[in-house]
Amino acid sequence: MTTAATNLRTVALHWADLHEAVGQPTQLGAFGLGLRGYLARLEDADRAEFNYDRAHAAHLRSQERDPIQIGVRPVPVRLHILDTMRAVEASLHGTADQIAADVQRAPMPFAPSNWPAADRERRNQLARADAADPRRWRWTGRRRSASYTALWLLARIEGKGGPFRALTVVQLEQIGVVAAGAAERVERALDIAAQRRTLEQRHGCGGAIDVHGGEGRPPLAHCTGCGVVWAEGVIAA
Repeated sequence: MTTAATNLRTVALHWADLHEAVGQPTQLGAFGLGLRGYLARLEDADRAEFNYDRAHAAHLRSQERDPIQIGVRPVPVRLHILDTMRAVEASLHGTADQIAADVQRAPMPFAPSNWPAADRERRNQLARADAADPRRWRWTGRRRSASYTALWLLARIEGKGGPFRALTVVQLEQIGVVAAGAAERVERALDIAAQRRTLEQRHGCGGAIDVHGGEGRPPLAHCTGCGVVWAEGVIAA
């Protein structure tokens, strides 16, 4: 449960960071993009070159636009961030829908019409308050954000109060798996998780290339054969 709680908090805390990152311009340069970008360039240089040529051509076309044309130019969107947000939202919302269907208690019924008026009014007030309980998960209306959904699931695994039955072991495990996947996606998209990876390609000496990075640090690569080290702007033997 502790791991699931940590992962759900990671999603909730960094959701605003994803919103901010989705509109930021993509940086050019290997290490400037962090470990994820560096690996992408090492393993797929041909595609990166093609994408750069295509982006450069689009930039040149944009410069040909008549300056007297009025209109808002589109803001560049980082598609991998947007894809991450959509995937995380879908997984968390789907899980919350299922968990709520299983553990959320139905609202208290209204009083029968043959009850005394005073008792009927008290019962109906309680029923209305129970139905409107803000802790309830709702399937209709505006969808909640992924951060809200993560916190709602966190409250369920921590057994917080509300119109809910306790979760079963299977339900706790289900939330744990989804939370781990969501947190991993968020951390990878923002490049805030420590990562280590061995590239498929080999160094010229035949040794394997290990890359370390993430957590906001510039990536560092080294050859396990000859010991050469690559850092930002530095190659050391």
